[in-house]
Amino acid sequence: MHDLIILETAAVLAGPAVGMFFAELGARVIKIENKRAGGDVTRRWKLPAEDPASPVSAYFSSVNWGKEHRWLDLKDPADRASFDTLLESADVLITNHLAADADKLGLQRERLRALNPRLIQAHIKGFADQPHRPAFDVLLQAETGYISMTGTDESHLAKLPIALIDVLAAHQLKEGVLLALLQRASTGKGAYVEVSLEEAALTGLINQASNLLMAGAVAKPLGTLHPNIAPYGELFACADGGRIILAVGSDAQFAGLCRVLGRAALIDDPRFGRNVERVRNRIALATELAKAIATWERHALLDALLQAEVPAGALNDIEAALASPAAQRMILEQQIDGRPTRRVRGNAFRIEPY
Repeated sequence: MHDLIILETAAVLAGPAVGMFFAELGARVIKIENKRAGGDVTRRWKLPAEDPASPVSAYFSSVNWGKEHRWLDLKDPADRASFDTLLESADVLITNHLAADADKLGLQRERLRALNPRLIQAHIKGFADQPHRPAFDVLLQAETGYISMTGTDESHLAKLPIALIDVLAAHQLKEGVLLALLQRASTGKGAYVEVSLEEAALTGLINQASNLLMAGAVAKPLGTLHPNIAPYGELFACADGGRIILAVGSDAQFAGLCRVLGRAALIDDPRFGRNVERVRNRIALATELAKAIATWERHALLDALLQAEVPAGALNDIEAALASPAAQRMILEQQIDGRPTRRVRGNAFRIEPY
């Protein structure tokens, strides 16, 4: 990746996340920020605790590691000429403008192809069939079903606390770009790769989509619970105040859980013997399990469940999660515009040659 040149006119999260993906792998990534608008809008998306005078925000910093920043107004002829010079030697251009803005910014597909036939344009749009409609993550979470099945009940819905739809779209676009680069290696020709936030969101419905398509089951908000498995997602309080979550996916794992808790009688209880009965009677089952779990210290119980090969985990807040050794190894630091910034690395894979 070290010989790749990536241009990024995209702003907010999905497009910049793709740019950072390549920056982490060693590509030269040049982020084009609109100087007339004050740069990427997320520079100003600040928490109350952040310095209002800082040129960057934590949000902006999360997906803008390892990039060069160029301030250009693509509607200005001189700046457009500077951009075109960069474009002529670029491998990838990441964009997320509305369809109506392509002409104003000089980002028409035909013009880009004429300037650089080897260019791969990676474009993110909002809605699959409404190219002129602005799109933000919360709107996509609402319209593609996520909010309707997130929360504790239909009166207490919730959105996912991160822009998951942007993240899904970024992963889809990365895959498309990598395939286009592979194709270009043999054909010498560039390509246009497009992902919509809407379609990326729909891919993420996975089993909930098939539950509807095959069984007519419309997903409802269940909090942390799973519609198909029990006890899976149930939270329990331990004697020391810590909480655990279970992910019991088989009858054998359920039997192991019951033995660890000293409640072997539950294994043969007709209400709980098979997963289908456990799902049907999950409230009664949770009541029985809660009594036993409340007598354990969390650390001791998690150790015992691990030894018994029963999937379980601690309920951590984000501070505890980022304190883990794995998370600490993934933190990237960099000065942006003279300010120290930190974020979690976007790539979780490793490639080791044979």
